Amino acid sequence: MLESITALIVATSLLLGSPGPVPIALAATGAVFGFRQGTPFLLGILVGLAVAITLGSAGVIGLFNAFPASRFLVGVLGGAYICYVAFKIATGPLLSTAGEALASAPRFRDGFILNLLNPKAYAAFIALFSQFSLPLSTNVSSTAATALVAFGVAIVIDVTWLGLGGLLRPVFESPKSARMVRVTFGLLMVLAVLLAFRAL
Repeated sequence: MLESITALIVATSLLLGSPGPVPIALAATGAVFGFRQGTPFLLGILVGLAVAITLGSAGVIGLFNAFPASRFLVGVLGGAYICYVAFKIATGPLLSTAGEALASAPRFRDGFILNLLNPKAYAAFIALFSQFSLPLSTNVSSTAATALVAFGVAIVIDVTWLGLGGLLRPVFESPKSARMVRVTFGLLMVLAVLLAFRAL
């Protein structure tokens, strides 16, 4: 059992922790707005992920398999929303206007929609449930335990990405550097979307 849990943790870390649209969005939010102001966005991402896990285990996998076009449609919607969040990060106000910066920080709703429409999350859980399910007595208990372990790993990964972005916060004391980092993060998010479409 310990070997199965270890394999699940490693697989989840690799699938969800690799630099993609959501991790880059978290790092960008931490860098631009700080850990504290990025927390609602983080919570939205985690709740969206919990819904994706539930839907993934309850039949979205079957929908994607039966209607491949639905996966592409969800991918297009998710990619468009990620580009919207990237635009907000790249064009937001600098630290000198702290009140305006707080108002423009990605919110809970942004994080929730971002992960709800994130095909990478569904693809990750298709792989996890099919290859790394914990060996328990029933399918329901196996799926539930697998989902809980994977979600716990996701919490650690997402908090880490937001925190790593927060370490870049001092760079934003210089308006020129701040704008460069914002635009770089925004472009990285768009690039991550384009790379994700190669897997759809």
